[in-house]
Amino acid sequence: QVQLVESGGGLVQTGGSLRLSCASSGRTFSPYAMGWFRQAPGKEREFVAGISSTGVGTYYADSEKGRFAISRDNAKNTVYLQMNNLKPEDTAVYYCARARFSSLVRRASDFEYWGQGTQVTVSS
Repeated sequence: QVQLVESGGGLVQTGGSLRLSCASSGRTFSPYAMGWFRQAPGKEREFVAGISSTGVGTYYADSEKGRFAISRDNAKNTVYLQMNNLKPEDTAVYYCARARFSSLVRRASDFEYWGQGTQVTVSS
């Protein structure tokens, strides 16, 4: 059983930064791509960023390009999401997820395991 535990969420002002972390239990981390999604109240869950198993490949939703950076440390079984220049519309619960594959994917159905989420609130 794979468990993903997110941390690092909180309340921040517009223009501020947060770094989310997602720690994976078990030994099945490095062979798989990872991703971050978010879900705002009343909205569907949406893709934020993804990273390949090696960390060489990354992919971002258009609204996050240039502001967010995804990275991973396979030695620590952890994936990160650095979020800069945060906006009120970034307010959501952020989820990390482990893909079924090693290559980059972005559809929620391509991810097999999910964390419980961490709340990010950006005040105006």
